[in-house]
Amino acid sequence: MVLTLAACGGGPGGSNSLPPGGSGGGGSTQTQSEVAIGATNALGSPMKNFTSYNNAISVQSVGRSVASVQLGTCNNGVEFFAPDKNGDANSTETQDFYDQACTQIARDTVRIFQSTGSSSETVTRTVKIYAIGNSTASAVRTDVNTIVNASFDKYGFPMAASGFARSSVGELDLSGVKTIDSDNELVMLPASGGSNQFCSDAAGFNATGIQSLKETFGWAGGVLAGGTRTVNADGSVTWSATHAGNTYKGSIGSFSIAIGAQNTACPISKPMFTLAGGTQTGSYSIPITATYQAGMLVNLSIQNASLSNGTTLNVTTNAGVSPTSDLFITGTIGNDGVQVATFNVNAFGDGTLTMTSSGAQFVIIDWHVIR
Repeated sequence: MVLTLAACGGGPGGSNSLPPGGSGGGGSTQTQSEVAIGATNALGSPMKNFTSYNNAISVQSVGRSVASVQLGTCNNGVEFFAPDKNGDANSTETQDFYDQACTQIARDTVRIFQSTGSSSETVTRTVKIYAIGNSTASAVRTDVNTIVNASFDKYGFPMAASGFARSSVGELDLSGVKTIDSDNELVMLPASGGSNQFCSDAAGFNATGIQSLKETFGWAGGVLAGGTRTVNADGSVTWSATHAGNTYKGSIGSFSIAIGAQNTACPISKPMFTLAGGTQTGSYSIPITATYQAGMLVNLSIQNASLSNGTTLNVTTNAGVSPTSDLFITGTIGNDGVQVATFNVNAFGDGTLTMTSSGAQFVIIDWHVIR
């Protein structure tokens, strides 16, 4: 259903100009659509990464303990296979469903891991993304991960207790075309008292751009220090950090990601991934608290996140709504006290961004505005 929505943006009202950028804003006037897309992607970057980080750690650590369930058996909307269903050596496959009975596939994640040393490995990950009620994947995310300074469980997942460093280079493809280019790294410090400190950085952009606006958007930032990952008494895991960075816009095809040296300690003084090209349009500081249960996002809270030009972002989780509904999480983007746009997504980060004044809509898949 998400993929059939019109992504017409930039119509009357959606293109109203906002004041020139303030601190870090690049001095350019932005339309309401540009501000809304920039704010949504600024949130989407850490949320996509937090979900990836959470589910890349030992299955026992993310609440998907295979010690108590039979492999390949539906367990509250999740099936886990080792090896994957194709029988590949050194592989796992996790299938997440929209329903508890495991009949409507939502995500199908295959990992193939290879040891590169006593404390290092590479992991190639392919995630097929399905819209609800559709048995054909609507998008595919692929990434290659390098993990160092780690201890691993028998399925090749790094153990959070020991700490590790992980870098990831990947993309999101629609109909076989690279649509989102996004890279990130995570440094997880050894656990202490049930919690880990972490730091991270990331950069990305929409490779195909928003055709209705004839431009594209990028982002770069991270948690350079002070992030925490906590295992709660009920087995859920909470990630908490303030994600700071910058938003960018440019002509389609103007962006690339510059890659530096992988970091292995916090704080990060020089991010591994930075964005090249385009024009900086703003900065942001987003305090995020995200809780996962059995690998599924069950609560997201963001209060008064600050972006340039007087823009604010607030996000709530709607109690009583299924995490697989695209009304599960609601975000409101405002400017100087006036609502500019809203978005609704499910726990997987699929949904719609809607401009308040014009009703123009943009499609969100895997936490990013894709068209």
